[in-house]
Amino acid sequence: MLLMKRFCCGFQRINAITKTRQPGDTLEVRGWIKSVRRLKNNVFFDISDGSTMQKFQIVVPKSEQLKTISAGNLVKVVGQLQVAPQGHYELHANSLETIAEGNLNSGYPFSPKQQHDPEYVREYLHLRSRTSCTAAIMRLRHKAQMALHEFMDKHDFIHINTPILTTNDCEGAGEVFTVQPDSNELLKQMSRPSVPLNQSYFDSKVYLSVSGQLHLESMSYGLGNTYTISPAFRAENCKSPLHLSEFYMFEAELVFIENLEELCRFIEKMIKSVTNDILKSSEADIQYCQNQTVRENFNLQWLRDAWPILSYNEASDIILRNKEKFKTAVKSNEGFSKEQELFLVDYCKAPVFVVNWPAAQKPFYMKISREDPSKVHALDLLMPVVAELCGGSLRECDVNRLQEHPHFPEGLEWYLELRKFGGLPTGGFGMGFERFLQLLTGVKNIRDVIPFPRYPHSCKM
Repeated sequence: MLLMKRFCCGFQRINAITKTRQPGDTLEVRGWIKSVRRLKNNVFFDISDGSTMQKFQIVVPKSEQLKTISAGNLVKVVGQLQVAPQGHYELHANSLETIAEGNLNSGYPFSPKQQHDPEYVREYLHLRSRTSCTAAIMRLRHKAQMALHEFMDKHDFIHINTPILTTNDCEGAGEVFTVQPDSNELLKQMSRPSVPLNQSYFDSKVYLSVSGQLHLESMSYGLGNTYTISPAFRAENCKSPLHLSEFYMFEAELVFIENLEELCRFIEKMIKSVTNDILKSSEADIQYCQNQTVRENFNLQWLRDAWPILSYNEASDIILRNKEKFKTAVKSNEGFSKEQELFLVDYCKAPVFVVNWPAAQKPFYMKISREDPSKVHALDLLMPVVAELCGGSLRECDVNRLQEHPHFPEGLEWYLELRKFGGLPTGGFGMGFERFLQLLTGVKNIRDVIPFPRYPHSCKM
């Protein structure tokens, strides 16, 4: 299969050369020239094809053709693989072809030898994959998704493609984007007397999804454990470095789970296992990102720590005892600010689960404590750097309690039927995928760990 792939592609990706090739092999590589060094007899240049942080050195005998070769050019090179005096592989070229000119002096925004601020790079979304830091982050993003898929597959979860268009506002926070055709003519053609014109396409209000959770629950009631990695959308007037209008959520639903600590330990095991897998496969990219975004006390010590569990009351007591240390107000009926969440992490000297929250602060679907009806079996996972990373709960499986909930949404009769027709106890959680990447890399702004960030006043491309 590998030989067939090479034959079909016709060239070798740089990241695979040291794994699949030996000195003396003839091969073809393609990539962008990053730098050029001209010596007496030979020209040396480094190329990158985006597959690895490591650049690959090409050695070419001096010739007239090489007088015009420059950084930014996309080239095809055929030659013999050799070991350089420093011990790394290099390619001694037999032929060199310029596929496309780089034109770096004609308005290209990035200098090959300069480190640019993330805010500046963000102005050129269509070109920023050419920068080393963005390329490293995107490779890590891919590896993180693959590691999550592999972990869930090993633990017998079924991946579900949850819908982007939905009629429910899962969290009930009113942060949804509505969806309707742009064409008024189409809406008029489809209109019905009993339906408002702007709803005539679907015959109801439709939103961009804020969460795939409710859809996962419906699948889990027939399939068992399920999960999704899907886009989610929140209409918030917020420009913080931890928020986006469009982002990706990793969400999982576990069946036959009735203990919140069991859910906490699953989350801890998953995050530690996935992170260790990424560290093994992408050490160079992670190290590069961390070096570019140096943060005080940034480390991955949490991989080795045990993660404690605090009740909401215990966490609140800690915050109240230390309220003079906070710039943000301590509000007992509104949960914790990011500053207070990070304080709890520092106080515990490890990531911490905060469990058993006031029912008034949480959505309708969370299981009410039978011992204390003012509380629900909910959890928040607080981590270094990003504060809240995961939120989850046991789900209310009693159809009567759901029907009696004062904030049960209209139009979710199907959600009640899940419990009516052979219901089972479930629990689940969601993890902000971009926040997880920030946790891994130390990247300060969430807009730099997603390919095309969308946030208030910005939707480029």
